[in-house]
Amino acid sequence: MQGVKIGLLAAGLLLAGGCATRGDLDSLQQDLEEMKGRTLKVEKELGGVRSEAREGLESNLKGFQKDIDSLRKMTADLQAAVDASKVDLQVMGGKVDDFALQAKKPADDLTLLREDVDRKNTGVEKRLEKIEKNLEELQKNVTELRSREAEKTPDAIYQKGIDAYKAGDFAKSREQLSRFIELFPKHELTANAHYWLGETYYSEKIYDQAILEFEKVVKEFPAKGKAPAALLKQAMAFKELDDAKSARFVYKKLIENYPLADEVKVAKEKLKELK
Repeated sequence: MQGVKIGLLAAGLLLAGGCATRGDLDSLQQDLEEMKGRTLKVEKELGGVRSEAREGLESNLKGFQKDIDSLRKMTADLQAAVDASKVDLQVMGGKVDDFALQAKKPADDLTLLREDVDRKNTGVEKRLEKIEKNLEELQKNVTELRSREAEKTPDAIYQKGIDAYKAGDFAKSREQLSRFIELFPKHELTANAHYWLGETYYSEKIYDQAILEFEKVVKEFPAKGKAPAALLKQAMAFKELDDAKSARFVYKKLIENYPLADEVKVAKEKLKELK
């Protein structure tokens, strides 16, 4: 309707001036109708984009990226349509100027027509900005979902336990490492998790519990790289409990079973100290 009003206004200007031909009026009317059609098309596409954005939010995580790519393509197409509409509006503005010179109407009428055209441009740009904002929000939601999912992976849980140990938060470290062992008992890092669990107890001088955790590494994962380290720390824990006999036995076991391990040198020195 706004386009029709513009056409009527322009036609009135031409008739009042008496300088424009009928063909000029028909051409102007046709251009206005084309502009109206483009504007309606843009508004329809905007409605479709909003609908697809809402549907994308309801999709599961695996479909998010596909929805984002589709929405980006549609936004690019919409931007192209908006740019084309702007060009048409600029051309129309030029024609209005030409007819204004022919009709010699007051400047106020021409200003009103230009302002109406500017309002249409502003409305389209605001809608496009809203779509871009929705797209950014959708991307943010996808990132947050992926972050939460990543925190549930075995490596993430294990690393939290290690980081807590390094930070001196042994209770939190045990919580994360125990959770890892419970959820992933067959994981390649499970032996390491038991070892570091023992280290948390050893660091807090809970030596009897540390000995039990180190024993799990030795019995359940004898071929893993942490077995020699577990024997060494187990022997040291026995020493701290003043159980020299058990400490000596474990040191010898480490030397006999893992003669090439780096921990053997330390074990031999510790063994000499017990004599």
